Amino acid sequence: MTTSTPPSTATGRRAGRKEWTAFVVLMLPLLLVSMDVSVLYFAVPAISRELHPSATQQLWIFDIYAFALAGLLITMGALGDRFGRRKLLMSGAAAFGAASVAAAYAPSAEMLIAARAVLGIGGATLMPSTMALVRNLFLDEKQRAKAIAIWSSAMAGGVALGSVLSGVMIEHFWWGSVFLINVPAMVLLLVLVPLLVPEFKDPKPGAFDLASVPLSMAAVLPVIYGLKKTAADNGAGPIPVLAIVAGLAIGAVFVRRQLTRRDAMISPELFHHRGFGPSIALNALATFAMMGSAYFTTQYLQSVLGKGPLEAALWSLAPSVCVGIAGPAAATLVQRGANRAHVIGAGFLTGAIGYGILALAGTDALWTVLIGAAVLASGIVMVMSLVTDMAIGTVPPKRAGSAAALLETGQEFGGAMGMAVLGSVGTAVYRSDVQDSATGTGSLPADALDQVRETLGAAIAVAGRLKGQAGTELLDAAREAFTHGMGLACAAGAMVLVAAAVLALMTLRGVGPTTGPTADEAADDAASTGAGGTADRAGTVGHGGATHTAAPETVPGR
Repeated sequence: MTTSTPPSTATGRRAGRKEWTAFVVLMLPLLLVSMDVSVLYFAVPAISRELHPSATQQLWIFDIYAFALAGLLITMGALGDRFGRRKLLMSGAAAFGAASVAAAYAPSAEMLIAARAVLGIGGATLMPSTMALVRNLFLDEKQRAKAIAIWSSAMAGGVALGSVLSGVMIEHFWWGSVFLINVPAMVLLLVLVPLLVPEFKDPKPGAFDLASVPLSMAAVLPVIYGLKKTAADNGAGPIPVLAIVAGLAIGAVFVRRQLTRRDAMISPELFHHRGFGPSIALNALATFAMMGSAYFTTQYLQSVLGKGPLEAALWSLAPSVCVGIAGPAAATLVQRGANRAHVIGAGFLTGAIGYGILALAGTDALWTVLIGAAVLASGIVMVMSLVTDMAIGTVPPKRAGSAAALLETGQEFGGAMGMAVLGSVGTAVYRSDVQDSATGTGSLPADALDQVRETLGAAIAVAGRLKGQAGTELLDAAREAFTHGMGLACAAGAMVLVAAAVLALMTLRGVGPTTGPTADEAADDAASTGAGGTADRAGTVGHGGATHTAAPETVPGR
């Protein structure tokens, strides 16, 4: 029978300088994986000139990374729990670095797509491994909450930083340089991780459920594809809908398999704590809001305000200042006695206020957009830091990799949904408004009108070909239509976040703080530290034949 540890040891030993140094090293893959989402933004024209990809190939150059990442997160999280998180991290770092070199020097579009696919596979190993290792390094609840708050802020800032670095590198070097940024960081990771991070894995993993690997991919990938296709086509067509339905049906089969097998890839044990399931859902809603707003703000800065790509990217960094404060501040509030559910609800309401500010923006409102984006991002990072800590902190340490993978898969769903739903709302309003304005003038041929209705970027191109007042009027009308659509989409986003705040208060009512490991879990986790080496009573940890002395607090469960 499982018994609880005494209160004095429930939160585990406090981490020291070595653990915090290891945490800084583990931030490297986090930043790089989040940056790779946006690092191609400014490289597309140069890639088009050099590699001449078709329209379909260009789409896959962007999307294959996200597909590989999303499809393999659950599998890689489970593999890390069974075979060792540090081992998986090292393998992923090697693959990520090698694929970065291959992408940088790809001689064709096909080779670049293949390299981006390997980057996605590497990213799928890095993300759950690093988050699970943070769970193992920080056994003290307050320290873990602080670390995860910093983690969430860095992840949110990485996407904006990736676009800026992309612009700087493209301005001074060739397009492949945006991938070579990854290589020194991966080399540093491969050198430092064996010195600073002990190995952790489930000491009693059981058999690996191999059949669940294709099932999990078949459940995740069609849904992600359908949502992305809906966002790209500015509306849900029959193929995206069928893909989503097929993915959900396979997902039901996958869930049933996990509930009925003793060697399940995703153990039902993860959901024993009342806060775990709501954390996954609330984190997905937070990502919904974050990515839904990014869909509009990036276009607004460039296409409405007319700023260049690099200038727009630099302005988009401004909200990151507030983001860096919000996560740690939320963790501090909870540590000082504030109710976790109330702080999470307040974060969603803060995000709703940010959406409300964005909804008020006109066609020349740079500071309104920046302030709205900062308030929105601050509220969302408050939520993400707290629900991430809840999800990771409430599961047994031996299941941390699977928990992290579920959390991040939910993020992929939420982000794709945010762009699809809010993007469709904005596009519907834009098309209606711009068609009324364009047909009212009677100066556009049918083919040009079709282009104008597609996107604001296409409308700007058509306006540039028109002479005199007609071009100016079309440009003004298109920008007004886009801004109107953005305003209504942001209003819808605000309502979603108000509903999310209510959901948080309902589902987290009575959910206590995260607790330390039980006695059985502590024993398992102490044994797991010996994976790849040994852990003795003095805290000496050997890794792959090279033994060094670790601080006692690096051995979980002591």
